[in-house]
Amino acid sequence: MEYWKLIVLFVSCFAGGVSVFFFQKDNTKRLKLILSFSGAYLFGITVLHLIPDVYHTESHSIGLYVLGGFLFQVILEQFSEGIEHGHIHKASHEHSVFPYGIMVSLCLHAFLEGMPLAERKSNELLFGIALHHIPAAFALSSVLLQNHLSRRRIISLVVLFSLMSPLGLILSSGISNGVIGNINAYFDRIMAVVIGIFLHISTTILFESSVDHHFNKRKLIAVLAGTLIAMLSLVGH
Repeated sequence: MEYWKLIVLFVSCFAGGVSVFFFQKDNTKRLKLILSFSGAYLFGITVLHLIPDVYHTESHSIGLYVLGGFLFQVILEQFSEGIEHGHIHKASHEHSVFPYGIMVSLCLHAFLEGMPLAERKSNELLFGIALHHIPAAFALSSVLLQNHLSRRRIISLVVLFSLMSPLGLILSSGISNGVIGNINAYFDRIMAVVIGIFLHISTTILFESSVDHHFNKRKLIAVLAGTLIAMLSLVGH
């Protein structure tokens, strides 16, 4: 296993989470641009690489697992409230299970996101997930701050969130190599579920990047740049 990938996943997420202590609360425009870029990039990588790969090795019934992953993410967002695509909600008395419901759903989401990296020999998806986690972790820390958690507890929760994708990569590496039981035969189906999650996350980011279906110039450039770089990743494949 390439341990530097684990470091990139952890550091990007952790840096996004702790940056909330250094940025002004209203200064989130750059993070929104990163979110738009990563959403377009993640969508491009999913369409250009992940979907063709999983359909190449499985029958068309694999689409059921893709659909299942999409719907599963819909359910997760009932608990995470969209933090995984940069939503920052104000504290509310309605958060009776906070932060546990949000943390469990976010950690599960991040864990599943790390799983496809075991089968990707190139690094385009790695950097897409790393970029995506920066605004997600920032949004998580912002919500935790609004709920008056101590800095120490916020950092500990950010560390937990940052560990999830690396753990997903470690587990999926064991599955794909046949080290963990004999469930490697189901690896493509697991990947299909993750593809469904990626499709939901990336398209939600793109739709929410616009107001009344209109992008501002900076976000449009960020989306086009993300898409272009995803297309350039086809070079050499």
